[in-house]
Amino acid sequence: MTTIERGGHRIRVLYSPEEIAARNGEIAQEIGTRAGPRPLVIAILKGSFVFAADLLRALYTAGLSPEVEFMSLSSYGAGTESSGRVTVLRDIDSDVKGRTVILVDDILESGRTLAYAKDLLAARGADTVLTCVLLDKPGKRAADINPDFVGFTCPDLFVVGYGMDVAHAFRELPFVGIVEERAPDDGAPENGNGGND
Repeated sequence: MTTIERGGHRIRVLYSPEEIAARNGEIAQEIGTRAGPRPLVIAILKGSFVFAADLLRALYTAGLSPEVEFMSLSSYGAGTESSGRVTVLRDIDSDVKGRTVILVDDILESGRTLAYAKDLLAARGADTVLTCVLLDKPGKRAADINPDFVGFTCPDLFVVGYGMDVAHAFRELPFVGIVEERAPDDGAPENGNGGND
């Protein structure tokens, strides 16, 4: 596997830009068979923004014309450990009643955040709420939710890049990677991704 040096950190590539692009195309085809031509895609911010943008372009290539919304949720408060309580920080503007909705997130770990969003949209009258995640960590699940569309089943490792960060760093990387080594004065990353789960 390829390793890069970035700002005093060694990052090993787990999923390359080419692998991600190919998988996004496959997911778009899968979504097209289940969601119809004009689903409402809701990207969960912040971590999903790169994945959602690339997926939307893949949906266009697959012949779909999705409407796009953004939602920001948090279950972390000020720390890096989930509190288990989900808060809506930014809500959508669109009416979901009678719509097919696709929730897009970067990574599914405990599932609390995505389960909360799915239940919230169903309660608002969405006809169908499907979930799509770039990475799935099924061993971390605390909520009863399984994604409808998955990019990759991810090992239980701390991942960065492609929109995901550690301490607001590495979101810009065009791949998903693992921080293998940090500068001696930085300390090790926490277990988890410090965002939505």
